[in-house]
Amino acid sequence: MTGFTLELNEDQTTLQKWLHEFSENVIRPAASEWDEREETPWPIIQEAAKAGIYSLDFFASSWADETGISLPITMEELFWGDAGIGLSIVGTTLGVAGILSNGTLDQIGEWVPQCFGDENDVKLAALAVSEPNAGSDVSSMKTTAVYDEAKDQWTLNGVKTWITNGGIADVHVVVAAVDPALKARGQASFVVGPDFKGKGLSQGQKFKKHGIRASHTSEVILDNLVLPGSALLGEKSKLDERLARARERAAALARGEKLERTRVKGGQAAMATFEASRPAVGAQAVGIARAAYEYALEYAKTREQFGRPIVENQGIAFMLADMKTKLDASRLLVWRAAWMGKNNQPFTAGEGSMSKLFAGETAVEVTEKAIQILGGNGYTREYPVERWHRDAKIYTIFEGTSEIQRLIISRAISGIQIP
Repeated sequence: MTGFTLELNEDQTTLQKWLHEFSENVIRPAASEWDEREETPWPIIQEAAKAGIYSLDFFASSWADETGISLPITMEELFWGDAGIGLSIVGTTLGVAGILSNGTLDQIGEWVPQCFGDENDVKLAALAVSEPNAGSDVSSMKTTAVYDEAKDQWTLNGVKTWITNGGIADVHVVVAAVDPALKARGQASFVVGPDFKGKGLSQGQKFKKHGIRASHTSEVILDNLVLPGSALLGEKSKLDERLARARERAAALARGEKLERTRVKGGQAAMATFEASRPAVGAQAVGIARAAYEYALEYAKTREQFGRPIVENQGIAFMLADMKTKLDASRLLVWRAAWMGKNNQPFTAGEGSMSKLFAGETAVEVTEKAIQILGGNGYTREYPVERWHRDAKIYTIFEGTSEIQRLIISRAISGIQIP
């Protein structure tokens, strides 16, 4: 196990500097344009691929860092540049995480490289979990996967919503109910390759969003999508064993037997991905908050009112002090959770959720205060703080709302299954 430290090593310092320069020179100058266009910034993704940022090797090396800190550094620097473009660059990793969390070694070796492509032929991946009536409540999922043993085929039907890269991705990882009666315990993940686009998998409504507008978000329609047996992530025999245990448990509960509460293994199809990604998502929020804080600080030092810089007014100075304090506290929570996750330390107090909750709400607060410091200028699109404020809000909603994070934390610290 690697000891926790706040001092970056040489590799991490180099990584941070490199990503910051890419964000400053490539992402930031393009941010306003792609926010207005509300389209996937393919040229910027390709630039990231040419630079070696959008690649399997890069993200694998970030994940492999034994301190766990390289991935949060990556997220913070890219999202300091712009959240919409940043999410377009890293959104593929959601699908990759779904494959890594549930797939066999052979499936990982086959599918993960296809999620990125190369600098001359960029590919995207998507993770399809949320549904119109099953967002935070994953157990209410209606998308079904029915197995035909004679043909060794799965047939998927349902509608997924709020899917990053949905419909435009080359590889979709879809979570579906194999046995709906078992709720979360009856779910599994499936990998859908590019050959099935338009043959049972299609893009539904594309959402016009408040923020992160350069990131593509849409519905994914599954209409009698027939997949080979090999599309199931993980081994079929292990799925059958898990379903059998879940059915035995359900029957025992129906008989009135009291059973020890166990982890919802089936729910790992979706929840394992979310648990692993929360500190990284928190780091994205930190990047947005830092961008707004730095801009507001510089503005306050140069903007004069009544013959002096506005930073000399206590009301402004105290706002900046609060912004910086919460920004640094957010980063500390994110780094702690990332280190714990990488070193297999259990989240006994919901530390992963803490990092995402605090960082997300800090991003909203810091960007709002940045607008206040800029006054009327902050409310216009001539200045970037209004865009950062729009981008920040999603961090109290996706990857588990703030309310869901508080529920997870309260259950962890109390040991009580709070409904």
